[in-house]
Amino acid sequence: MSEPVITDFELPSTGNAAFKLSEHRGKSVVVYFYPKDNTPGCTLESQEFRDLHAGFAKANAIVVGVSRDSLKSHEGFKAKHGFPFELLSDTDEKVCELFKVMRLKNMYGKQVRGIERSTFVFDVEGKLVMSWRGLRAPGHAAEVLGFVQGL
Repeated sequence: MSEPVITDFELPSTGNAAFKLSEHRGKSVVVYFYPKDNTPGCTLESQEFRDLHAGFAKANAIVVGVSRDSLKSHEGFKAKHGFPFELLSDTDEKVCELFKVMRLKNMYGKQVRGIERSTFVFDVEGKLVMSWRGLRAPGHAAEVLGFVQGL
């Protein structure tokens, strides 16, 4: 599947702000999409990004997480686990559609529409340079860090 051309997007963010991709030129930006706050896989993935945060900062990269959860849910998730990065709320799925991460998934024998766990890396000029789709959470943040350190 060819990757979408993404030049910019904006979403409401934790910390009472808005996140706009184009405002972060000069740094690499890691955008990880996850299905739901406070679920086992999503918590593990976010904790791994948290635990490697100093490495991302040293590599001149910022990390943001995106799901369809509300900002209120994100604020609680972030506080509970001490995430040092922002979580972005895409309740209307506009950015999820832009990145083509919405998929039909089987959940307890039923088909449900949800976010396919995916990560995208933008370089310092804002160009999409790497993507992972349909990934498994354990160890993924370390793989992303390794890629970012090589930029």
